[in-house]
Amino acid sequence: MQKILSLLKKHNDWRKNCINLIASENVMSDFCEKLYVSDLMHRYAEGLPFKRYYQGLKYIDQIESLTEDVFKKHFKANFVDLRPISGTLANMAVFSALTKKGDKILTLGIDGGSHVSHEEPGAAGILGLKVFHIEFKNSSIDLEKSKKQILKIKPKFIVLGGSVILFPQPIKELKKICQKTNTKIIYDAAHVFGLITAGFFQNPLKEGVDIITSSTHKTFPGPQGGIILGNIEKDLQKKIQAKVFPGVLSNHHLHRLPALYFALMEMKKFGKQYVSQIIKNAQALAKQLDKFGFDVLEKEKGFTKSHQVLLNVEKFGGGNLIATKLENANIILNKNIIPEDKIDPQNPKGLRIGVQEMTRFGMKEKEMKIIAGFMKEIVIDGKDVKEVEKKVIRFRRKFQKMKYCF
Repeated sequence: MQKILSLLKKHNDWRKNCINLIASENVMSDFCEKLYVSDLMHRYAEGLPFKRYYQGLKYIDQIESLTEDVFKKHFKANFVDLRPISGTLANMAVFSALTKKGDKILTLGIDGGSHVSHEEPGAAGILGLKVFHIEFKNSSIDLEKSKKQILKIKPKFIVLGGSVILFPQPIKELKKICQKTNTKIIYDAAHVFGLITAGFFQNPLKEGVDIITSSTHKTFPGPQGGIILGNIEKDLQKKIQAKVFPGVLSNHHLHRLPALYFALMEMKKFGKQYVSQIIKNAQALAKQLDKFGFDVLEKEKGFTKSHQVLLNVEKFGGGNLIATKLENANIILNKNIIPEDKIDPQNPKGLRIGVQEMTRFGMKEKEMKIIAGFMKEIVIDGKDVKEVEKKVIRFRRKFQKMKYCF
């Protein structure tokens, strides 16, 4: 027991002294965290609000219904399902509602930014779907070839968005072709959900996407979990609801709901300032890394319009080696497959960086340049890791109070 308590304390203390640049993480505000820990975490609520298979839910039903309503209103959607407990399960539910075994789908591919759940090793493969990949030209979707693919394959759906996404994607252009083949467009917004919420990225529903799936804990700083939104017909709504429960889950972690509601309230109040700063920070970090001699992807496009920055660190030994070196200096990010990389998740060429958490702790462009300097000292200058770690800890201790929240 003491060992577990000791390890937990060490983790909590350590992460307060780290620069966290994991693109798929964020932290809830103290206010939302307090709401997260409640009696709701012990309760079950199979089914939909006011149509349950358990008793004891007269208040929980109201909480879930109110939270659904506020998300519908904010995103101008006629359908919201808050029950998926992850973005992957949101994908599993939607994919299975739209297809049967053997159906064809079109995705970006891992090296094009897909999440693994879009691909054969993940949800799509578990469902027995035949996965085809959108073609790219100079790291952008090749529209002409993609249009021909859609007309030829006639996929049940295509998946846009993804886990590596630097720029908006051509939703409107692809929608015109998809209408000819009755192909749905799913947009996995997990990484950019906060950006969309604040109005600083393309609005997938407005541009023609049928369904958004997402997690709620990346650029959107809520509790870990999933969400499905869309403007879709009632029959499809019911199919998706049935695939959520009893399809891919039973209870849906009710204690998430109050924290999720207030995370949206925080984004409504502070989101424009927060997300604006996220994008400024990502661009500032990318520019400084480029000046220092890192191979930062998409320089000709301005590096990024999201929270993410991608590096090719093959010349320094590859993503695995460099991510480990940086972790030893308390800089936390992840190795990642990048466009035109060989598909070897254990030894990719790239690093994926996200600035949303450090932005939430008040860092701005000046601090991004300092972080780039720490990375240069480790990766390019070969300075002693322990010496850099000391500087990182002193730097990080100045940024302990969370911003953009109640």
